This record gives sequence, structure tokens and C-alpha cells, in this order.
Amino acid sequence: MEDMQNRHKGKTGFTRIWKALVNSLDGLAAAFRHEDAFRQEVLAAVVLVPIALAVPASGLGRAMMVASVLLVLIVELLNSAIEAVTDRISLEDHVLAKRAKDMGSAAVMLSLINVPVVWLLVLLA
Repeated sequence: MEDMQNRHKGKTGFTRIWKALVNSLDGLAAAFRHEDAFRQEVLAAVVLVPIALAVPASGLGRAMMVASVLLVLIVELLNSAIEAVTDRISLEDHVLAKRAKDMGSAAVMLSLINVPVVWLLVLLA
């Protein structure tokens, strides 16, 4: 089992950073290509981030508004990763697979609820 090691683990310096960037961009592209929810959330972010930057709020308030929107994308990526790994292991119905997927979905839901809460708190303060 020790022989099965990530081929990028030994990389250091700029090579490691470059490989990490390429892998990250591959992940974003895969999510955009294969996940409807991610595409919808990216569209929402494209609309909401410029609005957040334009509203009459403090710099910290605008940062919190943008961060709340980006958090949705981050959580959606993690949820999609959980779903992909779960499906890779088995497509059979299993209580633990359902639990993992439901927990990932709940995390996305909470991040979505967070957006209007943060926006309202910033804009009404």
C-alpha cells in the first residue's frame, strides 16, 4: 500500500505550485462541465459579486458579502467531490453513501442561507 503514493507529493517549489494550480483549474472546469448546480451558482456569483462591490457599505461589509457568495461555490465544490468519490466507490444504495451525500447537500443549503443573512446584516446595519 505504501507504493501507491500521489505522484505529485515529491514535487517542491514552483513545480508543486504550478501542478496545484493546474489541478485546481481542472477541478473548476470539471465542476462547471458536469455540475448543473455549480453552473447556476457561478451565474449567481457573476451577478452578485459586482453588486456587492457597488453597494454603499464598508470595505469589510463588501468583503463579507463577496465572501458569502464565494463560500457557496466552495461548499458546492466540496459537495460535488463527496458525491463523485461516493459514486466512484459504489453506485449501490447504502445508508452511509446517502448520509454523506445528504450531509454535503445540507452544507450547500446552509451556505446558501448564509448569503441573504450576511447581505441583510450588512445592508441594514
